[in-house]
Amino acid sequence: MNYEEITELVHSTRSIIFDEEMAHAVTIKGAADYVTKVDLAVQEYMRKELKRLTPDVLLLSEEQENRDLDEKKTYWILDPIDGTTNLIHDYRMSAVSLGLYENRRITFGVVYNPFTEETFHAVRGQGAFLNQRPIRVSHRDALDTCVISFGSSPYEKEKARMLFPIFQNIFMQTADFRRSASAALDLCYVAAGRVDGFLEYNLKPWDYAAGALIVEEAGGTIADWKNQPLPYLRNSGILTATPEIYERLRAFL
Repeated sequence: MNYEEITELVHSTRSIIFDEEMAHAVTIKGAADYVTKVDLAVQEYMRKELKRLTPDVLLLSEEQENRDLDEKKTYWILDPIDGTTNLIHDYRMSAVSLGLYENRRITFGVVYNPFTEETFHAVRGQGAFLNQRPIRVSHRDALDTCVISFGSSPYEKEKARMLFPIFQNIFMQTADFRRSASAALDLCYVAAGRVDGFLEYNLKPWDYAAGALIVEEAGGTIADWKNQPLPYLRNSGILTATPEIYERLRAFL
């Protein structure tokens, strides 16, 4: 697998993402859930190019039906735009996220934010990188000095009464909260030490696959909300943090 070639392919989506006309061509999929022509165009472009470069690898992606998934098979797990609502609002926190699932785990991940020209990537066992520079989690161990990012589950607003008391309890014992609305970037920001932890109740595989490996390779601890290994081909809650505060955050759940 030529990871540099795959990363350059992800970079080549930039011109599609910066097409303002397509970014504002919006279809509503559900409550607070949108798709733009950019999402669809990036997915179709990546589908064709990944098929050309890696014909034996299947594709699991957000804007398609994903049926009969087999954990024994190998998949590219793609989010063509993580942070679609951000894209619509020109919030500039959107990313292409691509992970390689093989042998029941993620072995390669890349997350690219074209608005900041930041590329996070990791190969299993080789560390995590931001624009080719090694990154590590912050290793802060005093909870009251830590900044935590969270996902508010906007597609499941009925869960707010359950989730927001958890968020409030964490907020009261930490320095502050952040909310980017891109889980892929939240995970990478933990990996880079910009925030010290991240949690969200229910994420799709394409939201977390690449970022999970990047934070793991950067020295972070990551699991689902029951402290079990991530499933990768199914939806999952996510809790990740520096090893020093992970158990204290988990206690809030």
